[in-house]
Amino acid sequence: MQKASDAGLDLVEVSPQVDPPVCKILDFGKFKYEAQKKASTSKKKQKEITIKEIKMRPGIDVHDYDFKVKAAQKFIAAGDKVKFTIRFKGREFEHHDIAEKLMERIRETMGTTSKIEQEPKLEGRQFTMIFTAN
Repeated sequence: MQKASDAGLDLVEVSPQVDPPVCKILDFGKFKYEAQKKASTSKKKQKEITIKEIKMRPGIDVHDYDFKVKAAQKFIAAGDKVKFTIRFKGREFEHHDIAEKLMERIRETMGTTSKIEQEPKLEGRQFTMIFTAN
């Protein structure tokens, strides 16, 4: 403690569990500042992956389909996951075959740029499928 006060620094206990305890002589304010700075830079470098949802109906037109798939490919390129949802309304629910063909078409189109994370699954009145980057 005498050496630390002579140097104008702080005596910081590094490992209190060890016998004898390990201590360092350093400027504690500067140490805390650098630790905080290091934590914030590592937090900045993290990429948060979000799930973007593309909603469709079984009777989607060709141009609308192409537009939505192109948007999904942009999301994949940006590093996000894409969830395709096909919603049924009224009597459309009876025609699963149309939605299954649409899901197969999406799979073929998206297969070149991404891979399937979740296979097509029926959840209530909607089909869902999730894609992620290769």
